[in-house]
Formats: sequence, structure tokens, C-alpha cells
Amino acid sequence: MSFQLERGLFLLDFVDHHAILGVPIDADIQTIRKRYLKVARKLHPDSSAVENEADKKLASEFLSKLVNPAWEKLSQEKDRAEYGIVLNLKGQQATRQGNWELGNLGKEIANASNPEHFYRTSLKGLADKQYEQLDQTLEVTGQISELNMVYLMRKEGQGGFNRAETSRTIYTGSNLPDSSQSSVRPTATSQPQPARPESVADQYYRRAEGYMAKNNYAKAVLELRDALQLEPKNGSCHALLGAVHFKQGQATMAKIHFNKALELDPTNAIALEGKQKLEKTTGTSANSKNSTQKPNAKTNKPDDKAGGGLFGLFGKKK
Repeated sequence: MSFQLERGLFLLDFVDHHAILGVPIDADIQTIRKRYLKVARKLHPDSSAVENEADKKLASEFLSKLVNPAWEKLSQEKDRAEYGIVLNLKGQQATRQGNWELGNLGKEIANASNPEHFYRTSLKGLADKQYEQLDQTLEVTGQISELNMVYLMRKEGQGGFNRAETSRTIYTGSNLPDSSQSSVRPTATSQPQPARPESVADQYYRRAEGYMAKNNYAKAVLELRDALQLEPKNGSCHALLGAVHFKQGQATMAKIHFNKALELDPTNAIALEGKQKLEKTTGTSANSKNSTQKPNAKTNKPDDKAGGGLFGLFGKKK
């Protein structure tokens, strides 16, 4: 038996494993595992409460052809990371494509003032009944995938839905418009252009900053490497990756990424500061024998005391 799911992310030639398991697209491995075990117990012939033979067969099919493959993909860290990259790319594709025929929940999250809350609440409600009535399982899974798709689109930049209520600017004391200009439609010459929507690489960069703040350099490296697979010429990601290597005492790798960042953007502040500190730390070159010297070596203490560097990436005040 083959299952046809033609809704949400499935329409983009993509198997939405999160929808199959009924978990959010950003669920951690513990959440995914807990959900998988719950669904597997419900569907497995030895533990299922289903008595009807036809339903038992259907439950077994769901388990072997949908649920188990989804768990196998999401349970492996490397596979899950690669899958996450493709998932975000599908969100971008859905945004560019636009004009989707959405069900009620899809329309509601598209216009929700708080899409995050709506997404979590609606997904939980659907997941609770996803495998209760097996004849409705594929329909519910499709609804979850549509939620996933529109949620990704909203994260990409209001999801391409041109509605005034979802694109309204919230003015604070720091960004009040010039009273001499129109308050409805600022011109390009009088107002800065709106910031571009956050790209997938930006999201990796932001997460890497968070990991750096917690001194979790290994995860920061993984985030930035994934970002550079998507955007190899992203100077900001190269600069931050150089900073991570610098903090780890990996001077040669730090120099490579600082140089690449400056090649792409000669004004990048992180790369400029990082390269300067790198040269002071290593003496002359990151390729010297002392290239593995830690950034907090004695030769670097005066600079560390002078300041923490941009975003506190280079050293801490004593």
C-alpha cells in the first residue's frame, strides 16, 4: 500500500517527517523520541488497542511506511541537520511560489497576529487526534504539514501574504518617522528601505551567536558550517566562524575565515578585529609554530583587559 499526501510541504516534492510524527519543525530529539514511542505503541500489532483486522493492517502500514522512516531520518543527528537545511529551503520555495489554496487552519495562521502561539496550539490539537481514527490519519497529517509550511512562510517574512495587518511597522522612540514625510508610504530617498527578511543563513548565524555566548563552540561551528553550505559567500558567517576558531585556539582556521570574510567584505568589523588580535596573539602569522596558542595567552592579556571586542566575541573582562 502506498500513501498519497498532497497537502502542505508534501506538495513541494518533500516528505514532511515532522508532520508524520506530529511534532513541531523545531522539536528537539527528546521531544521527537517521546512522540515516536507513543505513536509506535499505538500502531504496533503487539500493543495496539485496535481490534478490527483491517484497521490493524492499516496501523501496521502506517508504522512501517510512514512513522518508522520518519523516526530513522530525524533520530540521526547528521541526517536531521541535513533535513533541517532542506526544510528551510522548502519554506523559502513556498514563499516564492505563493498563491496557495489553504484550508481553514492554513488561512488562520497566515493571518494570525501571533503565529508562534497559533502554530504550537493548533499542532498539538491535531497531533492528539492524528492516530486516533486511522481513516482520518492522512487528512490530519496533511493539515499538520500545511501548518508547517505556512509557519515557515511567516518566518521567512510574513509568508508573502500582502496584508496590512501583518506588515504594519511598530514605531518606538528610536525609529519615529520624520514628521515632514508621509506617515503612510515613506519614499526611498527619505527613509531607509525595510530590512530584508531573515534568511536561513541568518538564522544559523543567530543560533551560532547564542552558542558562542554559552561557550558551546562545537555547536556554533556546526551552525555556521551549515549556513556556509547554503551561502558560501556569506562574509558575516565566515567572520563569526573565524571568531569561533580563534576562541578555540585554532589560529590557522581562524585566519582562513577572517581572510575570506575580508575578501567578501573589507569592512567586516568582526573579521578586522579578529585578524588584528590573531596577529598579536601569534606574533607574526597564523601559520607559525605557535598557531595553536590560546587567545587568552599572557601576550594577549592587555588587549583582553582593554575591552571585550565586538559582541564580546574576543575575550572577557577580568
